[in-house]
Amino acid sequence: MNYKDFERCAVNVTVGMIAGKWKPVILQHLEPGEMRFVALWRAIPRVSKKVLLEQLRQLEADGLVGRREHQTFPPEVGYCLTERGVSLIPVLQVIDRWAAQNLPDRVVYRPHEVSEVSN
Repeated sequence: MNYKDFERCAVNVTVGMIAGKWKPVILQHLEPGEMRFVALWRAIPRVSKKVLLEQLRQLEADGLVGRREHQTFPPEVGYCLTERGVSLIPVLQVIDRWAAQNLPDRVVYRPHEVSEVSN
C-alpha cells in the first residue's frame, strides 16, 4: 500500500474527521438537537471559545454539523448535526460502550447516557 492509498483508507478518513480533542464531545452534545454556541460552550468543560469555534468549523466543512443564524438581537448562532452527522452517532455509541467496558479506569466523562444501538 502506498501513502496515497493510506490517506484514502475509509477508517483513516473517518477517524480524521472526528479527530480532535473536542470533536467527539461536540458531536455527542449535539445529538439531542440544535444548541446555541454559548450553550454548547458552557456544556463542554474547559474548551475555549476559539477552539470550539475552530472545531465546529471543521465539523461543518466535513458535513457533520450544520450552522444556522437566528435573527435575534443580539444575533445568535445554532449548531446541529446534519444527516451525515446523525449517521455517525451509532459509531460514537459503539466507541463509548467499548471504552466503558474496556477502559473503566480511564473513562470519567460521558456527556450524557448513550442509548443502546440496536444490533
